[in-house]
Amino acid sequence: MTHRPAMSGPSAGSAASAVSTTSAAPTRFRRWRVGAAAAALAVVTALTGCSTPTPHPSAAPGQSTIVGLTYIPNIQFAPFYVADHNAFYTSDVSVSLRHHGASEGLFNALAADQEQFVVAGGDEILQARSQGIDIVAVASYYGQYPARFIVPADSPITSVADLAGRTVGIPGKFGENWFALLIALKQAGLSESDVTIAEIGYTQQAALTTGKVDAVIGFANSDVISFTSAGFPVRVIDPQVPLVSICLATTTTYAQDHPDIVAAVVAGMKQGMTTSLDDPDQTLTIAADYIPSFRGDTLATAKLVLPATTALFLGPDQTVSPPFDPAQWTQMADAMAAVGLIPEGTDPVAAYTNQYTGA
Repeated sequence: MTHRPAMSGPSAGSAASAVSTTSAAPTRFRRWRVGAAAAALAVVTALTGCSTPTPHPSAAPGQSTIVGLTYIPNIQFAPFYVADHNAFYTSDVSVSLRHHGASEGLFNALAADQEQFVVAGGDEILQARSQGIDIVAVASYYGQYPARFIVPADSPITSVADLAGRTVGIPGKFGENWFALLIALKQAGLSESDVTIAEIGYTQQAALTTGKVDAVIGFANSDVISFTSAGFPVRVIDPQVPLVSICLATTTTYAQDHPDIVAAVVAGMKQGMTTSLDDPDQTLTIAADYIPSFRGDTLATAKLVLPATTALFLGPDQTVSPPFDPAQWTQMADAMAAVGLIPEGTDPVAAYTNQYTGA
């Protein structure tokens, strides 16, 4: 989410940057390394650069923090724009939004304490922890996993099992697209060798429409919309994998040392999510101050992407940013270990907490 959640291909500033914001200020994104998160943004929002931020009063000494978002500005991150614009964070916490640029690793700045929060997939967080990175999910951003198999509407492929002997296009062997593919194949009784995997970068639309691949993996709130907007009829197959989707995360050390700031950032994000869901018109207006070239086709597409994104915020009980389900994290750990993404026996308990969500 990755992204990730219409995030996509190369565009926008390559240098990482941070903008201090306590009310309204534009920002700059890097794609999160989640499969389809990158794929559709080139189509959905071909954006570059940012407008000049508006200065705001500083918070109390020591009460500032940086939230790392992804590659470039995008309507899928509207809740953070809304929270910033409406000053939803408590008055004694100054929150900055930071975009990673084109080449920075997803967790590099967090590990180096150049930012204190990052938006990433729960599966990415669990994998990172298994590799020794100190990171913990403190709130869910997407309550539903967004990865989908996409095939032409007239394709004989109607299930994951039908992919046997077919070519599947993915951006690369990393992130949520890759995780979803491996686990979906496993659930369908297939393996990597049963399909041809084509690493196509962020060209899902071109690859599928030209017949280069039989199916692609994309995001429900970006790639699917891109195909529809282009007038290419598609069928969408939900892999129904037991993976935890996009989360807000920090380090365990930071959470222990600054529980008040973590709680404030989580609360502000959730209020921004609720506003984005309940008042899309206001949200689009606010987002225009944060997303360059927010007009014409970009605005028209954003009007489709926003409701598709806010729908993903909701969990099974239709609440925004639902609390983490321990059983799902356990199921995810088992599924990821079964396909070699994390070591067998990886304990997911330390990878998430509901301490800051009010659950």
